[in-house]
Amino acid sequence: MAAGQQQLSVASFFFFFFSGVLTFPLGPENKSGHVCGYESCHVTKHNMLNVHLVPHTHDDVGWLKTVDQYYYGDRNDIQHAGVQYILDSVVDQLLKNPDRRFIYVETAFFFRWWKQQSSGVQQTVTQLVNQGRLEFVNGGWCMSDEATTHYSAVIDQMTLGLRFLNETFGSCGRPRVAWHIDPFGHAREHASMFAQMGYDGFFFGRLDYQDRVRRMLAKEQELLWRASDSLTPPAADLFTGILPNGYNPPEGFCWDQSCDDPPIRDDPDLEDYNVDEVVRRFLDTANDQATVYKTNHIIMTMGSDFQYENANLWYKNLDKLIHHVNARQGNGSKVHLLYSTPSCYLQELHRANLTWALKTDDFFPYADSAHDFWTGFFTSRPALKRYERVSNSNLQTCNQLEVLGGPASRKGPYGEGESQTMKEAMAVAQHHDAVSGTEKQHVANDYARRLATGWQHCQVVVSNTLAALSRSSAERIYCDNLNISVCPLTASSKQFSVSVYNPLARPVTWPVRLPVNGESYSVSDAKGKAVDCQVVPVSRATREVRKNRGHAVNELVFQVQAPPLGYTTYSVSLLQNGPPPAPPGPALQQPSRTSICCVRVLQFLRVTFDPDTGLLSSLSNLETNQSIKLTQNFYWYNASDGNNSESNQMSGAYIFRPNSSTPFIISRMAKTETVQTSVVQEVRQWFSPWASQVVRLYTDSRALELEWTVGPVPIDDSLGKEVITRLDTSIKTSGLFYTDSNGREVLQRRKDFRPTWNLKQSEPIAGNYYPINSRAFIKDDVDQLTVVTDRSQGGGSIQNGSLEIMLHRRLLYDDVRGVGEPLNETSNIFPQGLVVRGRLLLSLERPPAAADTHRPLAQEVVLQPMLTFTDGALSPDTRLEFSGLQAALPPAVHLLTLTQWDSDSVLLRLEHQFQIWESEVNSRPVTVNLQKLFSTLEVVGVSELNLSANQWKDEMKRYDWTPQTDKKPPLLKTFEDPSTWEVTLRPMEIRTFLLRVHLR
Repeated sequence: MAAGQQQLSVASFFFFFFSGVLTFPLGPENKSGHVCGYESCHVTKHNMLNVHLVPHTHDDVGWLKTVDQYYYGDRNDIQHAGVQYILDSVVDQLLKNPDRRFIYVETAFFFRWWKQQSSGVQQTVTQLVNQGRLEFVNGGWCMSDEATTHYSAVIDQMTLGLRFLNETFGSCGRPRVAWHIDPFGHAREHASMFAQMGYDGFFFGRLDYQDRVRRMLAKEQELLWRASDSLTPPAADLFTGILPNGYNPPEGFCWDQSCDDPPIRDDPDLEDYNVDEVVRRFLDTANDQATVYKTNHIIMTMGSDFQYENANLWYKNLDKLIHHVNARQGNGSKVHLLYSTPSCYLQELHRANLTWALKTDDFFPYADSAHDFWTGFFTSRPALKRYERVSNSNLQTCNQLEVLGGPASRKGPYGEGESQTMKEAMAVAQHHDAVSGTEKQHVANDYARRLATGWQHCQVVVSNTLAALSRSSAERIYCDNLNISVCPLTASSKQFSVSVYNPLARPVTWPVRLPVNGESYSVSDAKGKAVDCQVVPVSRATREVRKNRGHAVNELVFQVQAPPLGYTTYSVSLLQNGPPPAPPGPALQQPSRTSICCVRVLQFLRVTFDPDTGLLSSLSNLETNQSIKLTQNFYWYNASDGNNSESNQMSGAYIFRPNSSTPFIISRMAKTETVQTSVVQEVRQWFSPWASQVVRLYTDSRALELEWTVGPVPIDDSLGKEVITRLDTSIKTSGLFYTDSNGREVLQRRKDFRPTWNLKQSEPIAGNYYPINSRAFIKDDVDQLTVVTDRSQGGGSIQNGSLEIMLHRRLLYDDVRGVGEPLNETSNIFPQGLVVRGRLLLSLERPPAAADTHRPLAQEVVLQPMLTFTDGALSPDTRLEFSGLQAALPPAVHLLTLTQWDSDSVLLRLEHQFQIWESEVNSRPVTVNLQKLFSTLEVVGVSELNLSANQWKDEMKRYDWTPQTDKKPPLLKTFEDPSTWEVTLRPMEIRTFLLRVHLR
């Protein structure tokens, strides 16, 4: 933000309208008279090697200890770390020398510390920020993982952190540099988002060891990352730098209390005087580092995990190092040391006015040596990964209803509610040791607890809004365990209603399965029309996994149609009671030619099974007249225990390393039972006591559902297991397959290949695994099979025509990457080992049109409808249906964000969800009128922001960089917005607006 802007608060709102534009300040005015950012950088010397020393700490928002334990310095028997003391100590030391600099990253910790400080300390810290002595980099609530996070949750957590910095410190608090020094591989979509958030550059520490060697030799450790094939350059271009030592100091120069390196002893009268030896070693280190970088500027990260708790140790030695090294310039040395920050270093690289190598792929998978591929965490803790994804959907619903309900959403018949707790819990869950699954078990439990607490707060918001919109104060019940057929209300009530809220901006048809004990029910929609419904028995697998948490013997199945950004209500009445609870289930059938042949839905899909094995054998799309051979089964890789002649590396929370390239099959045959009704057709498959599946087709569905249940994974044989499902098809893939990047753009993958270096493959399975955040597909010229996942998982195409996805991991050894315990999850409910259930959705389409199906399908899984229940009959004046939109948005447009920003304003993000090459129909610009968008909100002012909502879009200025290539960016047709209210979205474009609104 430019100087002169005021803090955004209710008291400081000033609205000016010209042609319908809403303008008001985003941050406090910087009246200190000092400079920050690039203007605060120390002077460098053009004829010398400038060494930028960057004092920093890396503070995990949970890992070996919980967030609270890290902040307070609790449980130091696990790890000595106390973030509050780090910030206390750094501020004290910065005041002692105006040359000193420090960068801080994790806003979740800083926010907590800031609230506890006196006004005097806050004023002092503000002065340090305004002088550029304390600089924020990255600035999100946490440093998010890049493999297992969904882009919508990443944008939210970045917005949360950056908004706090903006409102607290104004323009001097805005980070100029993205800083991901610890995530385990780097996603292209993250680079694209950072560019759209206004960052000038991006620095990280981890990349594949082979890639690093090649880049060092070619001096390409600093590059220009073109992170989108749809957005017109330089919209998604991001300068990217690879740090020389990960994020640690050079060897021998660590002066934290946790380090063993000797301090600088600079009294010449003492026998242990070591200045000459330290200076010599440092000059050698600096000159060696300079040989693999392109300019006369290099960067050194002077800090590491939870360092600077006693900042005096670091700064006293750094002061001496700078003094003594620079003193050598009088004797002809050409090395100049200075306190610096990543943005100051970046500024010097920009001033060099060089060309930079261009990169268009990503940095997955990451290996730190030949047999150490960090691809296991793509799947680690699959239950937590699913809970995080469900929580994201719940948060978006909470945010939307808080807007649509107005003040009534926060104060109503259900009490006071708020969404902030859920926002912070979800933001913490994006941390690179949270949703990634690479934390200790008690920390994983804490992440889940925070999400559960946040959802409890949001339930009040949801209930209040639905009460206001429906004009009914009847108690609303939430059933969060429907996936295992648990809902006490539906299992016991003879009459109840279910409200279905759809957070998508288009109508959705969705299957509902409710646990019941009756044999026959009637269901009617909001217009009183009867809905086809069927009662099916609860499967044996479901009864076993839910244990004693529910006793419904049946499930009531019907399909609902929910309006865009709105709810609809279905009334359910018991017609006939069933037998007593919990009878024995139907016996499993051995496969036979008479027991199973096919499941068929004439409108769209046909699925056939092998009558001898009970396994899938083909999939057909009846609309497009396609048919492929398709077999699917479950396997497990034997996880390495380290006893191997090639390497002692073990599989663990981070590392995936199977002992063999050939997985063990769980069973070559599946016991089966079939369910065929007018609503749903199922084949229930049983592969072993710990692996089962339901192959399911709903009427009118264009996707085949595979509901898998895996666990407890047996370890009686003392073997750790990596459980996969593999789809083998007749599609001719030629070694290619495709995965999404954080749920957005699709990237092509090729077996045993990296686009930017000649790969020497040493792990044929783990080295070909990639993150699958929401979907992956294989295709040839005729057929495309897309698999939509319900959480982040790892997978690959090891054989032509196949796609395998890792579902569950149970390991017996730690992989020696710091977490210090094996990934062997148990719980009170599952003391013998965790049971995980999930869904894969399969669609078969012609390649040119496949995205028109799988993109909306993936969005439905990410933002699934929310069900709430009320007991008894509805009152006659209840409003049974509502939509927050005047009309559904076009298929290419996704309403990404709708959340309350302040008392009279809301934050809106609209997204074009197709890449420029994906669809003949939907890869075109689309125009939306903001004033005609909402049914209950009158939009009276609008201003456009950058992606992270901490800068006005027209004020966002970024460094320009020149790629080292003759390749010209694509020439894309530009479109001007017809008016202030009509906004045009081009392929893959996200536009962010601050709207001033009134409830109609």
